[in-house]
Amino acid sequence: MQFLYFLLIGLAAGWLAGLVLKGRGFGLVGNLIVGVLGAVAGGFLFGLLGLQTSSMLGELVTATIGAIALIVVIAFAVKPK
Repeated sequence: MQFLYFLLIGLAAGWLAGLVLKGRGFGLVGNLIVGVLGAVAGGFLFGLLGLQTSSMLGELVTATIGAIALIVVIAFAVKPK
């Protein structure tokens, strides 16, 4: 059940990140996938800062920030020449 919860938060975070970045992402499906990976990245980044979440909203914010950061990094890395 925890894994399903994690996936749902990550999918929602990817969708929100796509809205925040307004077309600078990878399309709906790409942003959803990056959202799940961003949930992991956000947790890692917040852990480095010593921050911890205790609610679903906190986890969604953490995952969304991670997804936005990951989309920006990936977009920068694969920038067309």
